Amino acid sequence: MTASVVICVYTEDRWSDILAAVDSVRGQSYAALETLLVVDHNPALLDRLGEEFGDAADVRVLANAGPRGLSAGRNTGIAAARGEIIAFLDDDAVAERDWLHWFAAGYTDPRVLAVGGRTEPIWASGRRPPWFPEEFDWVVGCTYKGLPRGKVRVRNVLGGNASFRRGAFDIAGGFATGIGRDGDKRPLGCEETELCIRITRARPDAVLLIDDRAVIHHRVPAGRERFGYFRTRAYAEGLSKALVARSVGADKGLETERAYTTRVLPAGAARGVRDFALGRAGGAGRAGAIVTGVLAAAGGYALGTWRARGGGATFAVPEIAAPGPPAADGAVVDGTGRAEAVA
Repeated sequence: MTASVVICVYTEDRWSDILAAVDSVRGQSYAALETLLVVDHNPALLDRLGEEFGDAADVRVLANAGPRGLSAGRNTGIAAARGEIIAFLDDDAVAERDWLHWFAAGYTDPRVLAVGGRTEPIWASGRRPPWFPEEFDWVVGCTYKGLPRGKVRVRNVLGGNASFRRGAFDIAGGFATGIGRDGDKRPLGCEETELCIRITRARPDAVLLIDDRAVIHHRVPAGRERFGYFRTRAYAEGLSKALVARSVGADKGLETERAYTTRVLPAGAARGVRDFALGRAGGAGRAGAIVTGVLAAAGGYALGTWRARGGGATFAVPEIAAPGPPAADGAVVDGTGRAEAVA
């Protein structure tokens, strides 16, 4: 099966990270058909990437054709992609050599419509902050303690390290806009959760997998190692979860979260208290962070639910157009199939 890789980008501050992400795709043991760099409403970055990859046969640079934000960027990539598998890689992550191999291996069963992988953090400080609980690694976009290991069936994959069969978007539409991230604004999420639930509703026999052999390494900048970001991200997750639950129902929207909050988090807090009692560094901080994270997420969920009931928060699910024609050499595609020459 052919695979297209979509990398959504929005800032020149991550220039070296973007180049590293592309290089990691080019080094795959299972060669990608193409890499699509989707630029989120940043003309300077669009031009710079167009110049950098204008002569590359395996990389296309596209302008986000929808509203500002990660979901619309992903949908632009999906619409332009020509592969049977569409994989997504964060712009500040690098994939291990067999990343696409393990994704492709998951699609031998025709019922499989999505395969995700494992995301490991690269801390800017060189090590995990002692207070930062592994149970909350999702705060920094990484695989968290409590997810099942191996190759297992799941409700949803995690968006920064995920792949979908092309047909999944034909069945269910694209990523919902108005629910996920928008550059450096409030760190919302859950767009991949909502999409995966929508896919399984449209195709009840669909199988979604995580294969933890499909590994990427994700940079965690210094600002996201701080407790303030931790609290803000947990709160934003609650806001996002409320939108998802409003759309698909609390039973399905919070199915995984119930097990996480009733089993995984209490066990993590108990370990923190035990480590504190034994004089181990960070134990009290981890226990406190878990409690704070739960309360922040719950507060965000309560406010988000109130807003959704009042009609103050909505999101849209777009249909995905068929892939447009490939751009000529030295062109930048605007996401609708049109190409503009790069000066």
